[in-house]
Amino acid sequence: MKKLNVKAFVSIGMLSSIAYILMLLNFPLPPFPNFLMIDFSDIPALIAALIFGPIAGILVELFKNILDYFMTGSATGVPVGHIANFIAGVLFILPTYYVYTKLKSKKGMTVGLIIGTSVMAVSMSLLNYYVFLPAYTLFLNMPAMSAPEMKSTAILFILPFNFIKGLLIALVFMLIFAKMNTWIAKQKALNSIA
Repeated sequence: MKKLNVKAFVSIGMLSSIAYILMLLNFPLPPFPNFLMIDFSDIPALIAALIFGPIAGILVELFKNILDYFMTGSATGVPVGHIANFIAGVLFILPTYYVYTKLKSKKGMTVGLIIGTSVMAVSMSLLNYYVFLPAYTLFLNMPAMSAPEMKSTAILFILPFNFIKGLLIALVFMLIFAKMNTWIAKQKALNSIA
């Protein structure tokens, strides 16, 4: 695996800052619970992954969540939501990155984004059922949800929410990618030379 150079670390820092700002510009979707928020902070992480490799994308996801935790805190006192956001972002960008690197075309990017959305949505439903929903109830001292309640929350809310979130991110990213594709390829080539 290629080591990250100083330019990569500076770029990761800048993209993490942009991702953090985008994370602050979150908004709810009316049919879903208020704790499920849409934001476009995975876009800078995906750009980092495309230019500098998957580790860079993971670092952007990590740094934006650390920044957000220290700046805004957490209702639980423990960064359960931030950990969930980090994992969701990684589950979205890694499949997208790997599919795109195999197909290297706009169609490949579209397929990658659809696969990334699907992996994220299904995985986050399972993780919410087994890990995050129980953690929220534990740290918020709320009555524990029954297994059927957690299952219906995961299937009726979290799964469709993450599909919609992934598709919205994919749509916005494809608009950006159509304009920046040549620049991203050039930056990737320059980074591989350095």
